[in-house]
Amino acid sequence: MPTMPALYLSHGAPPLADDPVWPAELAAWAAGLPRPRAILVVSAHWEEAPLALGATATVPLVYDFWGFPEHYYRVRYPAPGASALADAVRKLLRTPGDGVQDFPDRGLDHGAYVPLVEMYPDADVPVLQVSMPTLDPGRLLALGRRLAPLRAEGVLIVGSGFFTHNLAALRHPGGGPPAWSAEFDAWGREALAAQDVDALLDFAHKSPAGQLAHPRTEHFAPLFVTLGAAEDDLPTQRSVIDGFWMGLAKRSVQLG
Repeated sequence: MPTMPALYLSHGAPPLADDPVWPAELAAWAAGLPRPRAILVVSAHWEEAPLALGATATVPLVYDFWGFPEHYYRVRYPAPGASALADAVRKLLRTPGDGVQDFPDRGLDHGAYVPLVEMYPDADVPVLQVSMPTLDPGRLLALGRRLAPLRAEGVLIVGSGFFTHNLAALRHPGGGPPAWSAEFDAWGREALAAQDVDALLDFAHKSPAGQLAHPRTEHFAPLFVTLGAAEDDLPTQRSVIDGFWMGLAKRSVQLG
């Protein structure tokens, strides 16, 4: 089984499914990947410490959004549970002083299932969502390093966030991205291309308009899990999806 790449994707809101371009971009991305044995997702929408493992039997969905049309709450994604993957995660993270929690009723939130519906629409790949136990970039990088061996076992590691994320500054489609979003996106693209992990870790200070691009950092934070999980593959990184959605950068990258 080939070693799987690691991904950071901008996951979109539930209306992603109605976008004229984005769903096809995600579908084409998945079609070009080796078929995963299982998928491990770290989403911006689940923060819990110590690290928590979601449902591993029946995997429900968490409709963690409000005010959308009813049909978005009728989406289903009956992915198989990934109990073997959960066991592997427990073993990798079992060190003195660490704890791993089980949340057997916690399903996939929209940061996980919205892109997976487009990438693996048959819902036939086991999926495990784990929590993001911290927003500290260095600690998340270290977490990714510890999860890295899973890639050799056919596990696709996905950090799901949004490359810029300021909902208070959303723009109407067609209005073009605000300067802060475009500037941060360009800076992030260049930092990734330069393999400048130190700058990315200190993005709050090193990037232009970092506080506008991420008033709270949870949507950029999953990138560090991805970087840690595929640190040796940083020279191969490439942006598979770029551009903007309602002013937010939807840059999504692949390592390996």
